Amino acid sequence: MTNSKNTKIKAAVIGTGYLGRFHAQKYAAMDDVDLVAVVDVDADRAAAVAAETGCAACTDLKDILPDIQVASVVVPNIHHFEVAKPLLEAGIHTLLEKPLTNTVDEADELIALAADRDVVLQSGHLERFNPAVRILRERTGKPLFIEAHRLSGFKNRATDVDVVLDLMIHDIDIVLSVVKSPLEEIRASGLPVLTSNLDIANARLTFKNGCTVNLTASRISLKDMRKIRVFQEGTYISADCATRENVIATSTPVAGAEPRVVPELIKHGETDNLREELLSFIKAVKGEHPVEVTGQEGRDALAVAIEINEAIAEQLGRRST
Repeated sequence: MTNSKNTKIKAAVIGTGYLGRFHAQKYAAMDDVDLVAVVDVDADRAAAVAAETGCAACTDLKDILPDIQVASVVVPNIHHFEVAKPLLEAGIHTLLEKPLTNTVDEADELIALAADRDVVLQSGHLERFNPAVRILRERTGKPLFIEAHRLSGFKNRATDVDVVLDLMIHDIDIVLSVVKSPLEEIRASGLPVLTSNLDIANARLTFKNGCTVNLTASRISLKDMRKIRVFQEGTYISADCATRENVIATSTPVAGAEPRVVPELIKHGETDNLREELLSFIKAVKGEHPVEVTGQEGRDALAVAIEINEAIAEQLGRRST
């Protein structure tokens, strides 16, 4: 960990596409961070973001390795491993966007490398920093059933991965963080519709402790929805990730009568989830706070997502025969 709390942390952003630009903006606005450079194979794109954020631009990661302490990796998923590995080898704390890597083996290698170099590897599961999700995780005890819908209209970006790795993986991560039990069975179905990858998918997960989870993700819907509902004994908890609201209904015993259900609405207002994520990363680097979403957690969500995709591929294979 970086021990000095008075000097600025020297940072870089690798990848200056849609999300990478926002990473650069957030770092540039932090008092305790010095955004040294942005890196992109597209020199013009890197130069544009560098001019906007007041840092250097380059096209080769090796050129800045000696000059930085932390980095956000915001490149297409297929390049996550090849970009993160030299960063970790150089002892650079790394925030790696989701999905962590392409394969579980790659994720395991990066986790081991980070441990060997004693550096932070944080998985970029942004939804963990949504205040509605924070409340849901705090209030969930022993869930019996969880239902999640993550639906969006078609956008002509992030189509290099399927909808499970693009959208559903957010809810997979949240579910794993609250169920905390071995996964016993996965049933899944899905279809490619507008792209060559899966555009809509549904998965039913059964855990050893008896909890059942139903996940639906689509990037071809007519309206957006990002809701998670948790049912446990005496309590219903929902998180609307889009509106940042929770509804919590608790059953209260009443002597000689039916239990009384008391609903509670919590509105969180506007928040900057990405800023909160990057602040948590910097705090972890400084040793001021544990890593909020570890590389291991990113790896576990990836493993389940891959299993879901394999189940869907098997189902599609049976359909085509």
